[in-house]
Amino acid sequence: MQYDQIDARILEIVQKNNRVTSEVIGEMAGLSATACQRRLKRLRSEGIIEADVSILSPKAVGNPIQMLVMVSLERERSDIIDRFKKAIKSSVEVVNGFYVTGEVDFVLYITARSMEDYEQFTRRFFYANSDIKTVKTMVIVDRVKVGFAVPIETPSEA
Repeated sequence: MQYDQIDARILEIVQKNNRVTSEVIGEMAGLSATACQRRLKRLRSEGIIEADVSILSPKAVGNPIQMLVMVSLERERSDIIDRFKKAIKSSVEVVNGFYVTGEVDFVLYITARSMEDYEQFTRRFFYANSDIKTVKTMVIVDRVKVGFAVPIETPSEA
């Protein structure tokens, strides 16, 4: 997957606001709207742009409780890891899940309507799973920075 300087500019623009029209992106990147649309289509098909999403306020949609949860599995076997990854993907409460290195195996970002709802979730999702060794929960006090933007390295001209 390669991209050029114009693609890099497009990526910077859509990471800040994916609702900008192709006409506006084209103006900002020095392209026609049609050329911009072609590039966006290619960037999506090549997997450079994975998704076009809106970041919601958990509180505004009824899930004001947010947690980071660190999970350690009983043992690291590929079948256990794969099963837990599948469980993460199928859970609506788990907003983000990361398989990590270090002291724990997974870090999850979870939202809930209340602590009571979170307790019910933990019983169902964590405690009923015999593959889980430990679960440590940190309640988020304030979302200081939210987003998925990654730094874009601009390729040098050849």
